[in-house]
Amino acid sequence: RDFMPQMGPMCGYAVTVVCEPSNGEHPKSNPHRWTEYRRFLAGIPGPKIVVVQDLDKPATYGAFWGEVNSSIHRALGCIGTICDGAIRDVDEMNQAGFKALARRMCVGHAFSCPVRWGGEVEVFGRRIQPGQLIHADKHGFLAVPFGDEKRLLEAARFMGSNECRTLIPAAKGGAGK
Repeated sequence: RDFMPQMGPMCGYAVTVVCEPSNGEHPKSNPHRWTEYRRFLAGIPGPKIVVVQDLDKPATYGAFWGEVNSSIHRALGCIGTICDGAIRDVDEMNQAGFKALARRMCVGHAFSCPVRWGGEVEVFGRRIQPGQLIHADKHGFLAVPFGDEKRLLEAARFMGSNECRTLIPAAKGGAGK
């Protein structure tokens, strides 16, 4: 997986979308897909992480993410993406402040456009629901099951106190910090 570690971790709520860059019929069958998808996206509160299922996987025919798409999504309140397909224009994505965790990089976009959005997707073998709390960093991502968000702070404090009772001397003075 490719990640932009210089950007740090990201945490937000999943907005789900499916793409199939190899299929040129999608943009032809509905030339308004991008507009419809962006209207949908604009109506969702943030912070948002766009979780993209690429139907072409494991092959890579094109990238859903590049400079323009990242900038537009950033303007619509998205902080990043988890994409089981490809990304491109990584330097420009970085400059836009848009984070990414993706399967690989490629140089072109092919026929990439949203096929459908707002439903369950599967990325990296994990099923993700719209609105699910997501945390991603250089190690991968965690999708918090619905209902467990309320106990997240309690669980983090519990794990932090466990780590402070370990044999790691530097951690012993960090309880509650």
